[in-house]
Amino acid sequence: MKTDIVNTNGIEMAYFTFGEGERSFVILPGIDVKSVLTAAKAVENAYKVFADDYTVYVFDRRSNLPEDYTIRQMADDTAAVMTALGIGDADVFGASQGGMIAMSLAVNHPDAVHALALGSTAAYCSEKIRATCDTWLGYAKAGDITGLTADFIDRLYSANTIRRYREFLMHMNDAVGEEGLRRFIVLAQSITDFDLRGELKHITCPTLVIGAENDLALGAEESRRIADALGCELYLYGSEYGHCVFDEAPDYKQRLLDFFRRNR
Repeated sequence: MKTDIVNTNGIEMAYFTFGEGERSFVILPGIDVKSVLTAAKAVENAYKVFADDYTVYVFDRRSNLPEDYTIRQMADDTAAVMTALGIGDADVFGASQGGMIAMSLAVNHPDAVHALALGSTAAYCSEKIRATCDTWLGYAKAGDITGLTADFIDRLYSANTIRRYREFLMHMNDAVGEEGLRRFIVLAQSITDFDLRGELKHITCPTLVIGAENDLALGAEESRRIADALGCELYLYGSEYGHCVFDEAPDYKQRLLDFFRRNR
């Protein structure tokens, strides 16, 4: 695994990469208080089934976040970094907010995306999603890391995961300081203005939408709406999984890989 930083057009973005395959696979993670690079080893292990077919790139958000930063701008920045690294016609997986970025990438930079997988995401900020973001923003602006972490756990994970790992998960944001909270606030606020519904028709690449019936953060209906708008493949896990089904379901990564292999 290699970790590096790209500087291009005033954008500074950290990423890590692994695998030795000829094709490029780009992962755009969801919103979090900490950088995805803090979990690089865990991500590499989770997506190891991709390492033979692909060179895998996992991108963080840009390091120098502006105060007003839209999801469309996140997609533009990702596209600029991909170009700087010579990545094009990639298979792209976006989870949660990363799925919003991935959809925007496919709309505005279609040459960057060969095939698209969207996990536990939405094409706009519904009332349910706004309520989730408002709650998280309230905790973050108050500097209440414990409250934010507890609400994250309750909304994102299944009852089984919470029962087994809650005590461990409650420490996942330890040592987060003011800059981490500022970053989170900027990212969470970007979701409240997001609406790509009128532009979904511009996504023409093969697309798979995956969600879970017990998604308490966004709702499974948002996965259905995207799939209906695109006329694409949809797979919904049952109520035994939550929003973070991409971390919980043991067959999730293989399901992704099978989709991308079918659409080469």
